[in-house]
Amino acid sequence: MAQVVKIRTIEHLTHDVLKIVLDKPEGLTYNPGQAVDFAINKPNWENEWRSFTFTSLPEDNFIEFNIKVYPSHEGVTNELQKLHEGDEILIGDVYGDIQYKGEGIFIAGGAGITPFVSILRALDKEHKIGNSKLIFANKTKSDIISEQYFNHLLGSNFINVLSNETIQGYEHGYVTAELIKNQIEGHKYFYLCAPPPMMTAVESQLKSLGIQDEAIIKEGF
Repeated sequence: MAQVVKIRTIEHLTHDVLKIVLDKPEGLTYNPGQAVDFAINKPNWENEWRSFTFTSLPEDNFIEFNIKVYPSHEGVTNELQKLHEGDEILIGDVYGDIQYKGEGIFIAGGAGITPFVSILRALDKEHKIGNSKLIFANKTKSDIISEQYFNHLLGSNFINVLSNETIQGYEHGYVTAELIKNQIEGHKYFYLCAPPPMMTAVESQLKSLGIQDEAIIKEGF
């Protein structure tokens, strides 16, 4: 059964990504990396359910989401841009397949970073980041979500790939088998979340490098 919660804060993280902080529903539990069904508690929108990934930690007294908006779709994400502190959101069921199994390489495309935000925050809090790496693919530098945070957290283990810009210090093009191979240092697990074309391409690249299915933990969106 859905619970009604209020927006605490809503702001832009990037030009097309919102950071929304909400009151935490009573009894809500989730694991880092999981998502929840979510709707806007307004006429004509209360039955328009979408799934968004928690970027907060399970023990926080609030819930947080980083949500990419698509104004041209005139859908739920565009409507979110019209909301303010105090407006209401409906929170439904929790689900999601990505769970942390051990140190590895996180590979994300665009908004696919969201399940990894909570996982990496949890590892940071537990001092268990170790040699984990993040390969993050975006079109431009302005699209990178929480770049400063990941730079601080991971240092040289944060690898950015830009398809539409050439900038010194950033990889240009797409996530390739060669790029992944250059980052493997005995890593056992590969965490993947990206739009479908990138998911398909990267899975194929991982297989070409001899990575077995059980070592690939993935979530589509």
